[in-house]
Parts: sequence; C-alpha cells; structure tokens
Amino acid sequence: MDARPIGELLDASLASDPNSVALRIDERVWTYSELDELVERCAAALAAAGVGPGARVALSAGNSPVFVAAVFAVARLGATIIMVSTSWKDQEVTHALVLTEPTHVVRDASGAADLGALAPGIPILSIDDLPLGDAGASTDRPVVGLDDIAVMVFSSGTTGLPKAVRHSHRTMHAATVHWIECLGLTAEDRLQIATPPFHILGLLNIYAVVASGASVRLHRRFDLDVVLRAIENDRVTIEMAVAPIALAMASHPELERFDLSSLRYIMWGATPVTPSVAETITRRSGVRILAAYGASELPVLAANPVHEPDRWRLDSVGVPPAGVEFRVVDLESGEVVSPGVTGELQARSASAMVGYLPESANAHAFAEGRWYRTGDVGRVDAEGWVTISDRVKEMIKVNGFQVAPAELETVLLSHPAVVDCAVFGVPDPASGEAPVAAVVLAAGSSTTGEELREFVASRLAGYKRLQDVFVVDQLPRLPSGKVLRRQLKLSFEDAQAR
Repeated sequence: MDARPIGELLDASLASDPNSVALRIDERVWTYSELDELVERCAAALAAAGVGPGARVALSAGNSPVFVAAVFAVARLGATIIMVSTSWKDQEVTHALVLTEPTHVVRDASGAADLGALAPGIPILSIDDLPLGDAGASTDRPVVGLDDIAVMVFSSGTTGLPKAVRHSHRTMHAATVHWIECLGLTAEDRLQIATPPFHILGLLNIYAVVASGASVRLHRRFDLDVVLRAIENDRVTIEMAVAPIALAMASHPELERFDLSSLRYIMWGATPVTPSVAETITRRSGVRILAAYGASELPVLAANPVHEPDRWRLDSVGVPPAGVEFRVVDLESGEVVSPGVTGELQARSASAMVGYLPESANAHAFAEGRWYRTGDVGRVDAEGWVTISDRVKEMIKVNGFQVAPAELETVLLSHPAVVDCAVFGVPDPASGEAPVAAVVLAAGSSTTGEELREFVASRLAGYKRLQDVFVVDQLPRLPSGKVLRRQLKLSFEDAQAR
C-alpha cells in the first residue's frame, strides 16, 4: 500500500463498497457512504471555524461516530489532531495545551476538565455541532504533504510531565500498514473496541479498519456483558483487550454461556500478557490470545504471527512486522549484543515518530542511525522473537497508559505535610502495574496515607491514582541524590509479604 495522507484512507474503501458497514455504536450502523458524508459535514463545520492547513485541533471526546468522523475531517483539511484524554484534570490539560499550542478545541461533555476555561482565546467547538456542517462546502481538499504532522498523542517521560509525540502522515500510514499485517485484517473482519480512543492504539485501530474496509464496533463505556453479547450478535472476529478486560473475561462467572465462536482471536496489547489469565480465557471460551507490542513513538513493534497460530507464545510479544528492525544493546556500553542476550530493545522503522515536543526531549529518544530507544529490557532470539523482561526507564505502565513517577511526586510535594517522596510501580494483576509512594512527612504531622492518596486522586487522572502510600524516615539515595527506587520497591514487597 503506497503511502498516502491519512485523510485519504477512507477513499479506497468507499470506492470499493460504499454500502458495507464501517461503524457500529449502540443500535446504529453507519455504512462507508454514510461515514464519508459525516466526515464531509464535520470538515465543513471545522473549515467554517477556520481549520485548515497548519491548524492544530485538540480533540477531547469519548467514542462516538462524530469522534471517528472528526479524526478524518481534521486530516482531510490538512490540520493536526491533538488527542487530549477526557480523564485528564485541569493541571494535565493545561500542560498539554501549553505544550502543543492548539488553534482550535473540539470537545464533548465527558471531560473531567473545563477546556473552555483552560483555553481562553481559542475557538471551542462542541463535537455535537460538527454534523451540522454543509457537506457541499468542503469538497475541495487542500494538498496535504506526507511529512506534514498529522497526529500528536502523549507519552510520559521518566523525568517530568507527558511529552507530545508527533507523527506525520507518512509515519502513521506506515504504522497502519504494519497493524493491518499484524492483525491479518481484511474487509471481512469485524473488530470490537471498548477502550478509550485518545491514545495511539485507539487511533491506529480506526485507521486500520477504514484502510482495510473492515467494520468496527465502538462502545461509549466498558460493560463486559454488553461486549460479550455484541460478539454474539455482530459475529465479531477480532476482540481488542488490555489487562483489565482480559482479567474481567477470565473471571466472568458465566463466560461459557456466551457464543464467542466467531472470534479469530483476542488481541492483548498495551501490557504484558499474564499467562494464567490468557490460559483461563482460552480454556473457558476456546478463543486464543494473540500478544502484540507497541509504543506511542513507534506504534507497532511486534506481534505473534497471526497466520501461524501454532507458533503463538504467551511468553513473547512476537516478531516484528516487515519494515520494523530490532536490535539489542548492552545497558552499560551501548554496544549491540548477540541474539538471545539481554539488553535494551531498540527499533527502527518508517513508522517511528518524527519527534517529541518539547524539542529538548528528543536528545535521548534515538540512538545514532534513528534507532528508537524503547526503554524496555529484553532479548531477541535468532528467529526474531522478542521477549521483554523489564524496563530501563522508571515508567509505570497502568492499563497500558504510561505514568511518570515525577508527575505524581510533584503533586505529593505540593502537600504541606510531605517533605520528600518517591513513586515506583509494583505488579498488579488487574492493571499490569500500580503506583506506590514512599513519603517522608514533616515532623509532628498526622497526615495519613489515605489522605495523600485522595490528594493525588483529586488532581490527576484516575489511572494515575496511588495504590498505596507508606511512610519512611528517609529515602535511600545514591551520593548523586538519585533515589534507589528498586530498594524501596523491595522493602514494600517484603512488608506486604509479611
């Protein structure tokens, strides 16, 4: 598939079969023809508000047909779409807006933050008003360059607040092709997605479905019984899951009464597969788990080979698709190591991000030769199978979302009772990992861990909530001042085991 601007992905499927189903939400169905008309109406409304080449549109909304249409409408107009989570609160949204400098905001009523108050002077459009545009007013599309920035999503770093990951039309098209290959996606497939749409996987699923002429069922909120019934009723062929969804399926008391025979597999991404959970799902439903691995910066890194189910493994994220190269480097020297030797995983591909905002974050993002530093520790064997064992970075991955310890620490240190603190991740069967904080309190303070947990929860998104807070006399540090998080983690786990 030759590279093309993201706004054109819909064209081929529209021309091939305009009456095939593109989208299902609730009881409604949209054909490719109807979706295209909705895209045109949204594009007209956006153009009337001044959106065009060079504009940056911050989109903060939940799953809906207009959300999908807005994604393609912004691309058709040659503008950049900025994905802003509806779960973010004022502090997080303010950071995102300052970093990306949007020219327009499109929102629905589901956001935790008041975007209107946080973006003074920026045109604010309700997503409900976009379908009111005149479809005949936006038939002329601007010329869109493949290297123009198409998408910005957010990825946290180890030393501060989230960074904006910039993808061009070229890089996102390459990622879309890789994802279609890894899923074995055809026009006959019916996907189901119950996760929020604002991250890279949410966008990639939409792009891949439309580019391949398949159909997708989206859910406005997650309800496992509704999801399982939809598999039966729609004859869904691919179910997308992250750890909490997989865990809920494995523990559902009546999983066997649902007919899941239409599923080719359940794709597990965003967090490492828990073998016991995957095996329970397969034993109870007869459906296999296909593991995959990606990052906001390089969306498709590896997957189990979809057309060779006899080779699927639960202890490996799979092999890279055509067009993605892997290497492993020694953690100390940076020298490339032999197959099977553990080190930092690095990857190179046409789908790699253009770079971060702020620009200063790019200095360590790539090694020489545009090798993306994943920050993951693992190995690649002689046959190309990728296994992940740890992370170089100190990120905490909760339900597939990256949480920076420094962000939580900044909030904790703003509490008058906290003198010092350190946040680290511990294994969690439901979310993959969960944040825990060690805190040093001011002398005489009676502040409790629960009070500090609530303090953080009131200021940050739900997935950044602390699972636990424990008080220490002082934090273990190196002479350089660096906190020994691993030592804290071991102390916490020892205490929990007693």
